[in-house]
Amino acid sequence: MDLWWNTSRTLSGEKVAPVVETEPGDRRFHHEDWEKNSVFNFIKQSYLMTSRWLQATVREVEGMDEKTTQKVEFYTRHFVDTLSPSNFVLSNPEVLRATIETKGENLIQGLNNMLADLDRGEGRLAITMTDHDAFTIGENIAATSGKVVFQNELLQLIQFAPTTEKVKRRPLLIISPWINKYYVLDLSPKKSFVKWALDQGHTLFIISWVNPDEKLSHKSFEDYMFEGPLAALDAIEKATGEHEINAIGYCIGGTLLAATLAYMAEKKDDRIKSATFFTTLMDFSDPGELGVFIDEVQLGELEEKMRSQGYLGGREMATTFNMLRANDLIWSFVVNNYLLGKDPFPFDLLHWNADSTRIAAEIHSFYLRNMYLQNNLVKPGGITLGGVPVDLGKIKTPSFMLSSREDHIAPWKSTYAATWLLAGPVKFVLAASGHIAGVINPPQAGKYCYWTHNRNLREPEKWLASANRSEGSWWPEWEKWITKFSGGKVPSRIPGDGRLEPIEDAPGSYVIA
Repeated sequence: MDLWWNTSRTLSGEKVAPVVETEPGDRRFHHEDWEKNSVFNFIKQSYLMTSRWLQATVREVEGMDEKTTQKVEFYTRHFVDTLSPSNFVLSNPEVLRATIETKGENLIQGLNNMLADLDRGEGRLAITMTDHDAFTIGENIAATSGKVVFQNELLQLIQFAPTTEKVKRRPLLIISPWINKYYVLDLSPKKSFVKWALDQGHTLFIISWVNPDEKLSHKSFEDYMFEGPLAALDAIEKATGEHEINAIGYCIGGTLLAATLAYMAEKKDDRIKSATFFTTLMDFSDPGELGVFIDEVQLGELEEKMRSQGYLGGREMATTFNMLRANDLIWSFVVNNYLLGKDPFPFDLLHWNADSTRIAAEIHSFYLRNMYLQNNLVKPGGITLGGVPVDLGKIKTPSFMLSSREDHIAPWKSTYAATWLLAGPVKFVLAASGHIAGVINPPQAGKYCYWTHNRNLREPEKWLASANRSEGSWWPEWEKWITKFSGGKVPSRIPGDGRLEPIEDAPGSYVIA
């Protein structure tokens, strides 16, 4: 009734406050006609009111267990997102305006765009999110100079060329996620964490994982540890002569780093002197909305599919992640590409996002079962690697944990649990924004903020309530911390000067496949 009354007043020329407002960050209704045109303003507010009522209604249904409630809420949200008036020609004022002005050419071009995406996806709709022709790996992304100095079936180890005359004695190894390409940390030079770390005087190595096919379907989590970070440690010593290093693990690469440190603790191997974790889950008791896709039934079906082809296709994994932010990563492009008939803008991060990788069947099954389904990593002896039952509580390595406040893949309150899992000192830093933008936030951009605290309180909410907020990038905060474990300065190291002959130029061939 309030909405009807307000609409009648606006039609008569009055200016009234809306009955319901869009959420901050909701870009579906950015066009001015959603506000200025009374009819479309009514459509928008009616939709927002109804969708919120529906979501609140299903949230209050009694008798469902927590897992079922999470699924119902997730798919209800997708249902109401799909029915947004912004997604349809006749109820989107921007699309209607474009259709009139171009005499329907936008819809014809949109159809052509859709057919091209269907063709590219071989019958499945592979929505184009950026102008892929604008980026070439090794030229304007993943372009930091370096050499591949070691490789095996699973990885190529890249050593980057120094940019300073003196470097920190202990090399830095980055363990990237194998569910994505490594170059999210080496986008354009202004966004490149790799380039920035080199400029701070690090001798930097990064793991570029292979894009596995059915021949590598048997590769296990244990294989990824032995042929991944442990093999890299040996190679780095040959390349630099240094026995000790500092390490970074990003997302699932951080989970592998934690498991590796636990294994090394059992073996009395202390070559990693500090560990940095970017948006890393160790305790999977609350994995956020990704948990919607993981239960015994769904996992059984997924394992059956992986058994038949030997891997999980990259497009399937990408679709799962895109569904977590459907309005931004699906519907916005449906409107832009198919209804408005526009080409998406060149955007290096979205080019990387679309450059998905396959995942070997054995490791993916192990990871989903032991981490997401059974949460075995946090249980002392819950998983065994190389015949050794591992325990995160025996990790004494000083750690820096970076999480993002709006992370939809590794929720920050879940990552915070690791501050009490590890035996060594942990510095926890919370960045603004999400899983990628919160991490890839160079200081010169002057964006966002981050929070620090001198203590790790038991409850994450209390930690944040009493934390210190700093503007800008967390990168200098990390650099100040990591310098304490650098081991002094030595002359800069050129890839190939050690006992490892360069194999090929960075970014290497594995990242292209």
